[in-house]
Amino acid sequence: MQKPEVTVIVPNYKTVELTKLCLRSLRKHSNLERIKVVIVDNGSQDASTEYLRGVEWITLIERQVEPGETGFEMHAKALDLAFAEVDTPYVMIMHTDTIVVNDLWLDFLINRLIASPKIAGIGSWKLEVMSRRKKLGKKFEIVFRKIFKRKNVSDTRYLRSHCALYRTNLVREVNTGFADGESAGKALHLALVSAGYDMRIVEPEELLKFIRHLNHATMILNPSPRDRKTSKPLARQRIERELEALHYRDILAEDTLDRLQA
Repeated sequence: MQKPEVTVIVPNYKTVELTKLCLRSLRKHSNLERIKVVIVDNGSQDASTEYLRGVEWITLIERQVEPGETGFEMHAKALDLAFAEVDTPYVMIMHTDTIVVNDLWLDFLINRLIASPKIAGIGSWKLEVMSRRKKLGKKFEIVFRKIFKRKNVSDTRYLRSHCALYRTNLVREVNTGFADGESAGKALHLALVSAGYDMRIVEPEELLKFIRHLNHATMILNPSPRDRKTSKPLARQRIERELEALHYRDILAEDTLDRLQA
């Protein structure tokens, strides 16, 4: 058996159906000899924790959450906890709403990463396709802010934690973790750039052929009428269409994907 090339880290918090969809899709489209999957459960203590304990091909870390931690802090600390155990050349970080849809996803990312020894990381900024009108609006907004010296966090593009592949040794070289007070991955991205390395953001039109980011999908699988993001019918319909396109019901029914021999 070959040694894994990539450690895939996925934090989990109380999203059992989405977690099943994420992991079963990953299993369906991956060669387990090439990847090691580490899931960090952030004290969910619910059905998602029980589910993860039964998945045979993952390494599960059950993290004890500290009193008063925000969701952002929980997520970032989970990434740091898992990264300390990484012994593969590359490390991939994902969310439970990141869904692999193509068997060639890993080759696509690794080939882009190793195209130059100066590339330290590759992944996505916002994994969504915007209309031409929305793109123009964003460009106008950024130009407006520059003219009037108004800054916004969205003006700085960095590898987001829903899809990012790094060279493990270079992450350790800059010694900047994910729990750094910034959005998870932002300070690491800037530290790698400052150290002279390139960080490559793949445009969504290309990356979506391999990986989807189902932002707010948990609100469909685990609905809450108080959720602002999906309370509008059009927003819910968009997410439902994305789920249907992935044949999510079929994947959720394939419990054999939780075992080593699927």
